[in-house]
Amino acid sequence: MSFFKRNREQLIAQGIDPARLPPGQYVTERFPVLQAGVIPKIDFDSWDFTIGGLVAAPVRWTFDEFMSVGSGEMTADIHCVTKWSKFDTNWSGVPVSAVWEQLDVDPSATHVLLKAEHGFTANLPIEDFVRDGNLFANRFDGADLELEHGWPLRLVVPHLYFWKSVKWVRGFDVLAHDEPGFWERNGYHMYGDPFKEQRFWGD
Repeated sequence: MSFFKRNREQLIAQGIDPARLPPGQYVTERFPVLQAGVIPKIDFDSWDFTIGGLVAAPVRWTFDEFMSVGSGEMTADIHCVTKWSKFDTNWSGVPVSAVWEQLDVDPSATHVLLKAEHGFTANLPIEDFVRDGNLFANRFDGADLELEHGWPLRLVVPHLYFWKSVKWVRGFDVLAHDEPGFWERNGYHMYGDPFKEQRFWGD
């Protein structure tokens, strides 16, 4: 029996619906750490969150200003393109919808390009970005998010592969077109639906 089939049978034995697990994935209790490059050093004296592109006025917030925009919590399954999934993760932070409500967005806008430390970027359609429950999270499982997992702020968009949930996020630009981010330029799928196994170009 393959590892993946055995993992699904273990879910059934635990009374967990295996339909929660996308194809080609396995469930783990661990929270693996993956990123391109080194973990950044965070300097709150210079830290800001900026929003540009197709908005009536660019935005620049300090961390405290950003966190005052709103608050929310979410429990969700997350799925990494490297094939691990983790069920029932709990996050808290600022709802993406609360941030979006602060903006006067041009009606031609269709996508956002997330911006993070070290110049990292990722693309999302606006409807996926502002989806109910999505958060800019600063806490995980009741504690401050660990630096290696994106502290002080991480986007959480659990319905897509987890590379779209950008760590160390510092803002976004609103665009009238789709623009590939870092991993998309390096062979990852432009959208990234785990239940369709949209891992790479051509999937």
